[in-house]
Amino acid sequence: MLSCFTGLPTMGLVVCLTLSGQSATALPFSAPQPIHSPARATENTTRLLTDALKDLKQLFGVDILYGDQLVRGLVVPTNIIDQKVDLEENLKMVLKNTGLRYRKVKNGAYLITGHRVDKSLSTSIIGLPGVSATGSLTSLEATDVNSKPGLINVVSERNLQATDQAIGGQVIDENKAGLPGVNVLLKGTTRGTTTDVDGKFKLNIPEGGNATLVFSLVGYMSQEIAIGTKSTIDIQLIPDNKTLSEVVVVGYGTVKKSDITGSLGSVSAKELTAYPTINAVQGLQGRTPGVQVLQNSGEPGTTLSVRIRGGNSLQGSNEPLYVVDGFALSGAPNAISPNDIESMEVLKDASATAIYGSRGANGVIIITTKRGKAGKTQISLDSYYAVQQVNKKINLMNAQEFATLANERATNDGFPAYFTPEQINSFGQGTDWQDVIFRKAPMQNHTLSVTGGNENTQYAVSGNYFGQQGILRGSNYQRENFRVNLNQKLGDKVRLFYNAVLTNTDRSQLLNDNGQKGNTVISAALGSPPTIAPYDNVGNYSYVKPYAFSPNSLENPLALAEARHQKNNEVYILTSAAVSYEPIKNLTLRSSIGIENSSIRGDFYSPAVISTTPAGSATITYGSRANILNENTATYIPKLPANHELTLLGGITYQQEKSRSFATSSTGFNYEGLESESIGVGSNPGIPISTSYKWALFSYLARANYSYKSRYLLTGSIRADGSSRFGVNNKWGYFPSAAFGWRIIDEPFAQNLRTISDLKLRLSYGITGNTALLPYQTLFTLSPVNTVYNDQLYVGQLTGSLLVNPDLKWESTGQFNAGLDIAILRNRFSLTLDYYQKNTRDLLATVPLQQSTGYTSTIQNIGQIRNSGIELGLNANLINTKAIKWDLNVNFTRNRNEVVQLAGGSDVFGTLLQQPLSVAVNLIRVGQPVGVFYGYLEKGLDEKGAIKYQDLNGDGAITLADKTIIGNPNPNFLYNFNTNISVRDFTLTMFWLGKQGGDIFNANLTSQASSMYFGENQIKEVFDNHWKAASPDPNANYPKISASTSFKESNRFVEDGSFLRLKNIQLAYNLPTTKWSLKWLRSAQLYVSGQNLLTFTKYSWYDPEVNTLGGASSISVGIDQTGYPSARAYTIGARIGL
Repeated sequence: MLSCFTGLPTMGLVVCLTLSGQSATALPFSAPQPIHSPARATENTTRLLTDALKDLKQLFGVDILYGDQLVRGLVVPTNIIDQKVDLEENLKMVLKNTGLRYRKVKNGAYLITGHRVDKSLSTSIIGLPGVSATGSLTSLEATDVNSKPGLINVVSERNLQATDQAIGGQVIDENKAGLPGVNVLLKGTTRGTTTDVDGKFKLNIPEGGNATLVFSLVGYMSQEIAIGTKSTIDIQLIPDNKTLSEVVVVGYGTVKKSDITGSLGSVSAKELTAYPTINAVQGLQGRTPGVQVLQNSGEPGTTLSVRIRGGNSLQGSNEPLYVVDGFALSGAPNAISPNDIESMEVLKDASATAIYGSRGANGVIIITTKRGKAGKTQISLDSYYAVQQVNKKINLMNAQEFATLANERATNDGFPAYFTPEQINSFGQGTDWQDVIFRKAPMQNHTLSVTGGNENTQYAVSGNYFGQQGILRGSNYQRENFRVNLNQKLGDKVRLFYNAVLTNTDRSQLLNDNGQKGNTVISAALGSPPTIAPYDNVGNYSYVKPYAFSPNSLENPLALAEARHQKNNEVYILTSAAVSYEPIKNLTLRSSIGIENSSIRGDFYSPAVISTTPAGSATITYGSRANILNENTATYIPKLPANHELTLLGGITYQQEKSRSFATSSTGFNYEGLESESIGVGSNPGIPISTSYKWALFSYLARANYSYKSRYLLTGSIRADGSSRFGVNNKWGYFPSAAFGWRIIDEPFAQNLRTISDLKLRLSYGITGNTALLPYQTLFTLSPVNTVYNDQLYVGQLTGSLLVNPDLKWESTGQFNAGLDIAILRNRFSLTLDYYQKNTRDLLATVPLQQSTGYTSTIQNIGQIRNSGIELGLNANLINTKAIKWDLNVNFTRNRNEVVQLAGGSDVFGTLLQQPLSVAVNLIRVGQPVGVFYGYLEKGLDEKGAIKYQDLNGDGAITLADKTIIGNPNPNFLYNFNTNISVRDFTLTMFWLGKQGGDIFNANLTSQASSMYFGENQIKEVFDNHWKAASPDPNANYPKISASTSFKESNRFVEDGSFLRLKNIQLAYNLPTTKWSLKWLRSAQLYVSGQNLLTFTKYSWYDPEVNTLGGASSISVGIDQTGYPSARAYTIGARIGL
C-alpha cells in the first residue's frame, strides 16, 4: 500500500488519501509525537500492529489486506502471535481491543475493517486518525506515516463545518450481503464514516450544492453517487481482482501476480465465453499476446492448432501442454465446456514451463475449472441460441458462361463444340451449387451450474449441452457434459479434492478438406457444372459428369454431403482425486492420482450412389486411450527473518498412457439401410487391423521461490524426465531454469515518480524439452505382411521401411526472456512488454536413405531452429464513473523464426498437394523461416497463351533449379483489441482480431482457375480475363482455355493473408435486480451478439483464417485446399444468477 506523509501547515490540514493494494517505504519527515490511545504504547513489550499482520501473512501464507490509515500507529503485545492456533484465532487476538475485525474475501485473502478505538476518535472516518465523527479537528499527533507526492489533499476549515442533512443507506457485496467497513466519504472533504456490520451507514452533510458520496473498500471498485435530493442511498460494490493481490495458477502451485518472474498471460471465464465457442482453445484466440490459434477447418468439432511463440519441432508436436486442475492431458481439452472454466493461464517462457520438463517446450496452458465457495448456494444459467451462415460465396461462372467456355476449350483443342447456341441460351443462370450445399444452421448452448458449501465442504456441479449444425449440409456436432468438483476439509491438517468430467460427443463429418477434382463436398460444389440440377427427373441425385470433358472423380456434392456418412462417438472421462496433509506448520504434502480415458467409435459408410463405391463400402474403427498420472509434492515455507520469504517445492511424478485401436471394413452391400450398423451384410469383408502402444514418463522436480522485501524476486527450478520412448543411452533429460524479478516501484528512489504506480523488471532463462517421438521408434519392430503362396494366404512379419535409431536424443529448447511491467495513473493504464529468444537444438526429423540400405528413411537429430519476438499487452481504463465505464485491451505479437542448421544443409519438404500440382510447396531451408512457399516465378504469357516462368539460373530451360522462395506463411505480426463500454445497465463489447502478413497458398485456384484444365467450373474472372486466340493478350490474368494448359507451383497461387475481423460484437443489458428489490435474483443479463460480421482482407477465397494441412506436427502451414469456411453467426442469450 502507498504510505503517506502528513504535516500540519499553518493554514489547514494536509491529509493523505492512500491507494489500496500498493506498498512503499516510509520516508521520515519529523520526529513523531505519541498519540494517546488505549491501543497505543511505546513500551518495548509492544510492536506495531502492521508488523504483526506481516508476520501472520508470512506464517500462514495468505494475503491480509488493510488500509494504511486504519491500522497506522496501533500496537499490540510483542508475543501476541501463537503458532499453535490457526490464523483466524491469531487475528482475533491481534485485533482485540482495537475495534477492528477481519473478514475473509475473494481468493482466500483476509480484509481488516471496522471502527478503530481511539479516545480522540469517536468513529472511523475513512481510517483517518484525528478526525471526529462530526468533522471537527482533533490533535493529529505523531504518526509514523509518509506519502507519495501528488497524493495529498488540502482540507480547509470550511470543509469541517456543522452539518444539517442526514444521509443513510446500505452497501452490499457481490452476493448481496451487507458489506462492513466500507469508507463513505463526502467528495472533496474529509467528512465521512464507515458501514457497520450489516453494511449500513449514516452521515450528516451540508444542505444544498452538488454533493457526491464516494464509497471505497480495499478489494472492491470505488463508486461515486451524486446525492441530489436523496436521503437514502443503497449500492452494491463490485470486487476488484487487481487490488486483491490477484493470485494466478502456475505449475504445481499459485503465486501472487505481483511476484511473477516469468512470462504468462491470463484469460478469464468472461473472456472465454464472450462469444459462442466450441471449446476453450477457440476462446483463447486473441486473448493474450504470444499465442496464435490456427483454424485448420471451420467444420464443427475440428481441433484447432495453437502456437505459443512459434513452432519448435519438425517431427514432434508443436501444441502446448494442457493441464486441467493439475492433470496433464495427452491432447487438447476439447471435451471440456468453456462455461466450466474459471481461468486459463498461458505459461510462455522457460522459467514458467521448465517445471514441466520434456513437455514444456511449446508452452503450457493451465486450466482451472470453477469450484464451490463457502456461503449461500448459487445457481447459474448460461444459455444462447445462434444462427450461422456462410460469410461469402465464390463468384463462379453461371451455366451460360460455363458452356461458352467449354466450347472455347473444344475449339482450342481441335474438338467440335460441346453445346449448341440454342442449348447455351436455354441454360440461363443454371445451378449455383454453393446455394445447394450451404445452409443457415442453428447453434445452441445451455449450462446449468450449482455451487456452494460451508467452511469444511465446497462443491460445484454443472451440466452442459452444446449443439451445432454445420453451415455445410451433413455436418454437425453435439456434446453433453457433466462436471463435479468437491473440496472437503478433514480437521485442521487434511483436505480432500475430487474432480470429474464426463463427456459424450457425437459428430458427423464430411471429410471435406484437401479435396481435388470434385471428390469432396466443397471441391464438388465449386467444380460441378452449373448446367446440371441437383436431382434428376425421378428425384435421385443427378449425374454431374455427363460431358466428355468432365473430371473422372467428380461427385454430386449433395450426395457427398447427405448420403455419405462419417459418424464419430466419443465417451470421455477425466477424473482425479488428491489429498493434502499439513503435518507441521508451513509444510504441505500433496498426493494426487487421476485418469483420462477416451473411447471413440467411428462409423463410415459410402453408398452405391457414390461412383467410387458402386457396391457400398463400410468401415468401423474403434480406439481407446487411458492416461494415468500420479503426482506427489511437498511444499515448505520456512520461517525466515523479516523481509525474507522462501517457498520450496519438491516432487515425484509418474505418467503412463496406453492406447489400442481396431478397424474392420466390408464392401458389397445388397441392402444399404443398416450401413455400418450391420457390417456383416457386406459380401466382401476386409482384413481387420489392430494396433496398440504404451509409453511412460517418470520425473523428479524441484523449485524455489525467494523474495526480499517483496522487491527482489528469484525463482529457480529443475526437472528430470525419464522417458520410455528413447534408447538406453538417452532416456533421461534435465531441464533447469532461473528467473529474476525486480519491483522497481518499491525502491526508495521510485517514490518520487508521481504518475507511475507499478514498475517491474523480469529476466529469465531456462531449458525445456520435446520427446517428438512415437513409442517404439528407437526399437526394431515387425509388421504383418500378407502374401499368397499356392493359392493360400499366409501372414508374415517384416521390419518397416524406417531404419530405427537407438541413439536419438531429446529435442531441447533454451529460452531467454526479458520483460517489463509498468502501470501509470493508479493502474488506469498498464503495459506488459516482453522480448524472447528461443533456440531449439537436436531437432528430430525424417531423413531419406539410399535404396541400397533396404530402408527408405530414418529419424535423426539434425538441426536447430530459432524463434525470437516481441509481445506487448496494453490495458486502459479510459472512463470509470458511476454512469459510464470504458476500458480497452490491446495485444501485439511479432515472432520471427529461422532455420539455423540442418544436417548436411539439406532441405526438408512438407506435405504433397493434390492434383494438378502433386508437389510439396512448404520448405524447410537453412536461413529461411519455417514452412516458406517454394516454387516458380511467372513472367506473363507467351504468344500461344501458355504461362512463362523466370529462368533464374540462366541456363535457357525451366528446371527445378529455377525454383525459389515465393511466399512466407508466417505473419509479420498479430494484433487484436477488445473494448467494453458500459452506460448504466447497458454494455457494448467489441473484439477485433487481426493478422498482418502471412501468405496463403490458394490451392483452390489450381482447380477453379485452371483454364478448364480438368473441365471443372471456373471463377468468373477466368471467363472475363483469359488469353483468347482471336485477340491474344500476353498480360491476361489466365492462360489459354485448354486441356493442354499446364500449371506449376508458382507465385500465381500465393495471396496476402492479412485480415482484420470483427470477431465479436455484443450488446448486453444487465437487469437492475437490486433497484427492483429482486432478492431471489442475484444477477441477470440479456444480450444479442454477432460473430465474424466484418472482415477486411484482400484474400480472394472463403476465409483468410484457414490452414487445411495444419495439425500438431505439421510444417505445411498456410495452405487452403477446399477448406471448410468459418461461419457468420447471430446470437441471442441470457446469463442468470439465482
